Amino acid sequence: MMFPRFVSLLVASGLGLAFTASAQQASEPVVDNAFVEQQFGSNCKLIGMPSLRGDLDGDGVEDLVIPAHCNSPLMDQAENSYVVIDPYNTFFGYGNPKVTTAFVADDPQRRGFSLLVIHGAGPDAWHAAVPKAKFMLVNIPFRDVRVRKLQVKKKVVHMAIYVAETGGDSMTSVVYWDGKKYRYDPMGSSME
Repeated sequence: MMFPRFVSLLVASGLGLAFTASAQQASEPVVDNAFVEQQFGSNCKLIGMPSLRGDLDGDGVEDLVIPAHCNSPLMDQAENSYVVIDPYNTFFGYGNPKVTTAFVADDPQRRGFSLLVIHGAGPDAWHAAVPKAKFMLVNIPFRDVRVRKLQVKKKVVHMAIYVAETGGDSMTSVVYWDGKKYRYDPMGSSME
């Protein structure tokens, strides 16, 4: 009669593991305006696009990309421990965010659109109490954003942020972590 007892113990332990796994998943925060405000300050709000996940910095820990609207990108930088960077204007010659955040956007409704990036740390990844790093990528003219693999060199593959840009030419660009900073690279035609 040892077999039924063994089966019931096996089922009970399996249910216990399933409950533990669901409890861990349940502890993952919802990416809403309250989460964005906690991480980047009160000047940032969601814009209705989904947040994206992937290992952007290649450390094996999941990172998060949040499309958002930020009124004053530099205002909460010190208090919320993030770095404001402008890879788009850096590519075209001058990317000092103290200057480029004052540039007039081509589309006034998209002024202040930013990509908020949280590099995860430890087993909690992007929702760790203290993330590895946080970045606000400003002035990237996006209308759609996706996270996909990018081959930079032979046999070197990075996760990258693909951006369908605003404007009449339906340009696609990519923003990727090169090991030290985020780089912008125009690619040409659309993502479709």
